[in-house]
Amino acid sequence: MNTAHIGISASNSHSIRPGNWLRRIDDWFSTPLSAQRIVIYLALYLVFAANWPLWFQLQRIGSTPGVFVRTAVVLGLLNACALVAILAFTAWTRYMKPLWLAVVLVAALSQYYMLNYSVVMDPGMMGNVLQTDAHEVADLLGWHLFVALALVMVIPLWWLVRVRIPAMSPLRQMLRNVLLIVASLGIAAVIVATMSRDLGPLMRNHPQLRYLLNPIASLYSSSAVVIRPLFTHTKKLISMGGGAALGASYAAQTKPLLFVLVVGETGRADHFGLNGYARNTTPQLATRNVFNWTNVRSCGTSTLASVPCMFSPLGKKDFESRKDDYETLLDVAQAAGLGVLWIDNQSGCKGVCDRVPHVSASTDLTASQRKQLCDASGECRDMAMLENLQQRLDAIPAEKRSKGILLVFHQMGSHGPAYSKRSSLESKRFTPECKTEVLADCAHSELMNAYDNSIVETDRFLGATIDWLKTASSRYDTGMLYLSDHGESLGEYGQFLHGLPYSMAPDVQKHVPMVSWLSPSFAGREQLSVGCLRGTADAPYTHDNLYHSMLGLLDVRSPSYQSGMDLFAKCKGAA
Repeated sequence: MNTAHIGISASNSHSIRPGNWLRRIDDWFSTPLSAQRIVIYLALYLVFAANWPLWFQLQRIGSTPGVFVRTAVVLGLLNACALVAILAFTAWTRYMKPLWLAVVLVAALSQYYMLNYSVVMDPGMMGNVLQTDAHEVADLLGWHLFVALALVMVIPLWWLVRVRIPAMSPLRQMLRNVLLIVASLGIAAVIVATMSRDLGPLMRNHPQLRYLLNPIASLYSSSAVVIRPLFTHTKKLISMGGGAALGASYAAQTKPLLFVLVVGETGRADHFGLNGYARNTTPQLATRNVFNWTNVRSCGTSTLASVPCMFSPLGKKDFESRKDDYETLLDVAQAAGLGVLWIDNQSGCKGVCDRVPHVSASTDLTASQRKQLCDASGECRDMAMLENLQQRLDAIPAEKRSKGILLVFHQMGSHGPAYSKRSSLESKRFTPECKTEVLADCAHSELMNAYDNSIVETDRFLGATIDWLKTASSRYDTGMLYLSDHGESLGEYGQFLHGLPYSMAPDVQKHVPMVSWLSPSFAGREQLSVGCLRGTADAPYTHDNLYHSMLGLLDVRSPSYQSGMDLFAKCKGAA
């Protein structure tokens, strides 16, 4: 009796060993399945495992438990049907496994960033992703990301490696795929028809939901960015330089003009001390006798959207609906005869500087300069743009240099999520800082400290730029204008970073700082009234004003110039 009992116990103990369970799971994963069944199971898995941002958003919208469950089921089924219809085009042989795994990876990555930064995967955000450089990618990496990827990917990775797909004739495969596409689209059509009364108002009132359907939104947005341009007409470049010429001030000048336009990055107007922020984040600008505008809105909520738009003559509305490309402010200034140079400390100028001389901030830095200004990855602080400037100016053709120079600095600024990397030790006035890429894991005070220190660094850079211009005032009539490309979300409404569709984005992603400094000789040559300019501090302006205001400041005559859009025009010659 005892022996038998011991034998049974030993057998039971053996049956629950982890190795046995893993073998049983592995055997089940190895069961042969048709490619059509694989894509169905994969779609259902991703709907469940990679759509938590959608479920959380539905919960935040607020409804009774019954309505929440019904809405979640309906959107889940629509998501699954759409994903099955797409994956059915790939339901062929085992050689499709890497492609299926890539879809899982896209879903896992999208979920991670949607959960941690409250972004949505619309075409604008996907365009930002595809233009992100190596330094920006490094800022987003961390152990949280790899854990999140593992939670979603381990099971399908194991399954896709082990599952066997029986051979089938190509004709039969194609027929089954067609039937699968028709069936999935048919089910989706029935769901939409029967639930349109509920779905219609939901999608109209909460349009962000369509970009939370994962990975459908990412796949759609990627195709919109990559594939759609292949099927659109080739855009021609419309010249804007025709008729451009230098104004009367150049004929009478005793010194050439030197103007610096600083394109800021991720600067929030409400975190600038000049705008009344409780913290003194702009101590340098406060002592430099600058002009400050408090009510400025951006053209977009990302660098990719804003920078080309703010340099365009079209304005936001016409820029977004344009069918062709247009030359920019820099092209017009160059055509008029000015020397133009773009110095970049970001991930490129987004096409704005393609036809003018441009250089990276890190180019030609000495070893000691790199040690002081750059980190191990090669990313440099904005102060690097002020190094070797005389050599850069001397490289501009003498004929253009004798008339005037437009110098553009494109900042790294406050680019997130690694805000703590955007400030030097001298600028870290507020501690402790958030030092993780998962911003939601930081105390709100630490996140504010890191971001505000990046604004202090921008203030320090702008102060140093003004000081450099002051030293050059014996040889040039000098001036500077700073304008950020967009703002930033810092946890408001659970949102972080930037890049939300403009219509959905909170004001903090669109309200940007704008500051100018003009030497007395520059103000004199342009007959600008200081008192008049200070009177415009609270007037509403947008990125649309930049093109015309810069042409007015530089005294460049162009048929594209509109005096009504020039914020300096009414202060020229004013008493």
